[in-house]
Amino acid sequence: MRTRGWADYALLDSGNGRKLERYGCFTVVRPEPQCLWAPALPASAWEAADAVFDPTDEEDAGRWKLKGQAASLGNGEAWPLGWGEVKFNGRFTSFRHLAFFPEQAANWEWLDAAVRAAGPQPKVLNLFGYTGVASLAMAKAGAAVTHVDASKRAVTWARENAELSGLSTIRWIVEDAKKFVAREVRRGSKYEGIILDPPKYGRGPDGEVWRLFEDLPELAGLCTELLSENAKFLVLNAYAERISGAALSGLLADKLKGRGGRIEWGELALVQEDGAREIGMSFFARWSA
Repeated sequence: MRTRGWADYALLDSGNGRKLERYGCFTVVRPEPQCLWAPALPASAWEAADAVFDPTDEEDAGRWKLKGQAASLGNGEAWPLGWGEVKFNGRFTSFRHLAFFPEQAANWEWLDAAVRAAGPQPKVLNLFGYTGVASLAMAKAGAAVTHVDASKRAVTWARENAELSGLSTIRWIVEDAKKFVAREVRRGSKYEGIILDPPKYGRGPDGEVWRLFEDLPELAGLCTELLSENAKFLVLNAYAERISGAALSGLLADKLKGRGGRIEWGELALVQEDGAREIGMSFFARWSA
């Protein structure tokens, strides 16, 4: 699926292992090793960027070099952005992202339509929900959303985003995703839609360890037990070099045997503003009833 720019985001150029983007009023340069080609814009356009991320290791950690208006902001300080009716903050985090993932806009659009087609106020679960833009998009579309993330800071930022969007009905949970889902299964809880967007590696609030390839099959199976008889969708997204949309699709097909419906899969890609290039960012598989 292709994500094109919108009012508060654009992929301006790419090449030589980097991408040049616009986030609201700031232009940003970030590493992107898969950009093997030469940039289209002149060097002056890249040199004029407000923020450049300098990585310090291979796990995306590093620091920002800020200038101009951006220099007044430190790591974690926010400025307002939006996507449609959803409002949220951008932040220069200590990792190379800016507190949301713009390529996910293709999924936000799909989820908005899926929720609106699901009937009045469907119950939806967002696991590994991070700063909550998907949760906000679904809540704006009419869903009763439960948002789960192991990071208290991420949930705090998500709640701030909800306030910006004028949303006060989302249920916020700071907990290890596997523990929460297992407890929901024991309780007999049911949802009409589930989003599962796990990291490659992570830790829960009590030190629980998450490893994508070891833990995802069990968690995906537990999630299918939470789907109601009238469930409409299950979305699985992953950022990992050794995963593929085909693999995620095969996992969903295995765990959803007998439910019918349709599974589609592919890659989320950012489209450059001039339309000349695309950058694949993550893989997805989606089941819809």
